[in-house]
Amino acid sequence: MPEEIFPLVDESGRVVGQATRSECHSGSKVLHPVVHLHVFNSRGELLLQKRAMDKDIQPGKWDTSVGGHVDFGESVESALYREVREELGIEDFTPEFLQSYVFESSIEKELVYTYKTIYDGPFEFDKKEIDQIRFWSIAEIENDLGKSIFTPNFENEFRKI
Repeated sequence: MPEEIFPLVDESGRVVGQATRSECHSGSKVLHPVVHLHVFNSRGELLLQKRAMDKDIQPGKWDTSVGGHVDFGESVESALYREVREELGIEDFTPEFLQSYVFESSIEKELVYTYKTIYDGPFEFDKKEIDQIRFWSIAEIENDLGKSIFTPNFENEFRKI
């Protein structure tokens, strides 16, 4: 299977090039776009996914409801709907844009487009990428911040939503 190709962008989101997934995650710090969706239920709880143990970044950590890369030639909105369908099996939802920001870790640099929605289910999650999903109360999340349970990106973003 050929390696995924991601767009390289400037901080305003304008495409300035392309690179493979491995190049983007190699410590090169080339800026590439990703989408995140925070799924809240009608009780105000937040759905989180536990990343599969074989993920190349942050395996086994709890993370944003949906998170994924924008493919080269794909719009941010198309990537959002594709990732939500692939990861949680949701076809019909109404995303609300929250913000975009740059997140940098030791191995990558992302332009993150963040959205939220309210959805109670059902879910059909991708068992290859996700070990489990569950709704967390905001108090539960706040209690577990800083304990290496969540991805650093999620913790950073949670403080902003």
